[in-house]
Amino acid sequence: MGDVLVKEVVTRKDLREFIYLPEKVHKDDQNWLPPIYMDEWELFDKKKNKSFQYADTVLYLAWRDKQPVGRIMGIINRRYIEINKEYHGRFCFMECYEDPEVFHALISRVEEWARQKGMVKLVGPLGFSDKDPQGFQIEGFEYPKFIVAATNLPYMPQMLEREGYEKKVDLVNYKVRIPEELPVIYKKVLSRVSNNKEFKILEFTAKKELRPYILPALELMNESFMEIYGFVPLTDKEKKDLADRYMMIIDPRFVKLVVAKGEVVGFAVGIPDMSPGIQAARGRMFPFGFLKIISEAKRTKNLLMMLGGVRKSFRGQGIDVLMAVKILESSIKSQMETIDVHLVLETNTRMRAECERVDGRILKKWRIFQKSL
Repeated sequence: MGDVLVKEVVTRKDLREFIYLPEKVHKDDQNWLPPIYMDEWELFDKKKNKSFQYADTVLYLAWRDKQPVGRIMGIINRRYIEINKEYHGRFCFMECYEDPEVFHALISRVEEWARQKGMVKLVGPLGFSDKDPQGFQIEGFEYPKFIVAATNLPYMPQMLEREGYEKKVDLVNYKVRIPEELPVIYKKVLSRVSNNKEFKILEFTAKKELRPYILPALELMNESFMEIYGFVPLTDKEKKDLADRYMMIIDPRFVKLVVAKGEVVGFAVGIPDMSPGIQAARGRMFPFGFLKIISEAKRTKNLLMMLGGVRKSFRGQGIDVLMAVKILESSIKSQMETIDVHLVLETNTRMRAECERVDGRILKKWRIFQKSL
């Protein structure tokens, strides 16, 4: 077996190897969920992905015997550093076969790159922001995968720990079985909030009804997510790009907004779980993959909660319960059976309490790691 050679991704051919390497690594994993490759090409395109404008980045491929055997991305998010004064580099999108030598070659290369850039710590897996897959999955490998979550094999976090990395923070996935009737506590809070004329809940039946509220909702996300680890506020251009990216898969039935005095003060966004359709399409939208994805979105019985937030000055007034009730009502009407609330920070006690209030149970766990350089 030849030596491991780590080279920077420079050409489009290199990038193709980088993007498609995971499907080779996971070829024997029937549960693996591929990305949508059309999105991957945009994610790694410095002209289309505006996040590159405020981040130093590097992509590496590991080669052995002239075959790609591993990959990793390094990121220094200058905007995050400016806001939080944490000189931490990030690694992300790491994949390799179960080969400690390859793993070591990749992670040590990014460590050296980050050290040369003046960083004092390396954290990850963590992308440009918390909108990218975060952490290595450490529990719940027996359960189905879903989009926007890491899909690594169990040996990856084990090899990372052998490199001297330790826990930074965990994220969890709650599975909620949709109840036949609302919990008593929800009924009480709903009754109180419903009598408050200051709040108005907005529900939608068509995407065109949503458009005027997308940017205000993303403005609120910028405000309400500031205390979430790893979050970086979106620029106006990034808000538009994110809105365009998700408009195709958003289902208006599962978008709820709360307004007060004409301003959005709360939002919740869910989408039908189309993950099995993406698996069937092997991540390829064309020529017929999009039909498999759309078909799965129509027949699924599982809802994925993607985003949600309440303006800080309005928290504790029942707005989160009001939106949760409306999501549950829409789910029941649409004959959904379960809800996946994914990637909840273990420190987010408010969100975790809401999940546990409806008997949600933790199925999966991801971990973001750290190491001093």
